[in-house]
Amino acid sequence: MEINWITIGIVIFFAIILIVFLFRKNQKDKKKYTNYLNNDYKKATEEESDLNDDTY
Repeated sequence: MEINWITIGIVIFFAIILIVFLFRKNQKDKKKYTNYLNNDYKKATEEESDLNDDTY
């Protein structure tokens, strides 16, 4: 039984293409998610209270 190098080469080529595609997509999604976490949130109103304030 001989090893079919052409088939193995084609499978390895497409596997490398798939890995590169998934890596680039992951980087893009990571950038979008980081941007979402940093910028897309509701800003809560901050209430200042003093430590000596008796209204708890």
